[in-house]
Amino acid sequence: MGIVLHDYQTTLKTRASLTGTGVHSGKEVSISFLPADADTGIVFQLFNGAEQGREFRALVSEVGATDLCTMLGDPAGEHIATVEHIMAALFGLGIDNVAIEIDGSEVPIFDGSAMAFVEAIDQAGIETLSVKRRYIRVIKPVRIENGASWAEFRPYDGTRFEIEIDFESPAIGRQLFASDLNADIFRRDIARARTFGFMKDVERLWAAGYALGSSLENSLVIGDDNRVINMGGLHYPNEFVRHKTLDAMGDLALAGARFIGCFRSYRGGHRMNAAALRRLLSDRTAFEIVETTRRERGRSAEMNAVNAPLYAPWMI
Repeated sequence: MGIVLHDYQTTLKTRASLTGTGVHSGKEVSISFLPADADTGIVFQLFNGAEQGREFRALVSEVGATDLCTMLGDPAGEHIATVEHIMAALFGLGIDNVAIEIDGSEVPIFDGSAMAFVEAIDQAGIETLSVKRRYIRVIKPVRIENGASWAEFRPYDGTRFEIEIDFESPAIGRQLFASDLNADIFRRDIARARTFGFMKDVERLWAAGYALGSSLENSLVIGDDNRVINMGGLHYPNEFVRHKTLDAMGDLALAGARFIGCFRSYRGGHRMNAAALRRLLSDRTAFEIVETTRRERGRSAEMNAVNAPLYAPWMI
């Protein structure tokens, strides 16, 4: 049958803006989504007042740090931190091209999930462009390991995530989330999953200059008694692993294109996600760039190999 793919690239119909607080900086940040031409990809534009600063392409080759979040740019200089949730929303809803204006060095956290970005994208609307969408199709397994942790890409007739976590805390324990991905599944099963942390780590993070904007309004917090202390409880019974899936989606969106394959990880995180993506893209025998061919009515698309677009780092 083949797989159901969207043939053409997308962008937004109009501009959408929102303002929130950075979870690590604690500072207010305004962010705007703007339509962009085909083959632009996702581009962050840093603004200082009315003056435009550096541009950051949302690509794994631009990742400067993966401690507690994914950061584009230089941690000691110009950068944009905590890009994973906004990238997950764009990936989950199938947005290929957008310019993102931001007036601070960290994407706002909102409620700790991707829903604020989903709502902004819905407000702007999605426009289909006339240029074919290219996909990264995994054609052989690629795996990395670090102690008990591992992550891998495997060939698969679709886009699938299989994420497993294992925490000593009984509030989390061992959880698995496995699902094919499309926009409906993302909205229903992943987008509302919030970031989480432990109360016992808060003072250490504050001393290191992190989590200055963290609160029960934007994070799931596990107390010293190993219970979730948020009054409203969980959005999903296994919200923790669903958020790890959201993070993985955002990190893998930095490939520069959607992938056709299955991403699996055990006890992973931002660092391992980025390392696995770099490993895949550095092995030119592990993937090919494809786009859909003409399809007959009622049949799924077939694909053929094409040249890579100029904006994407297929070779690291």
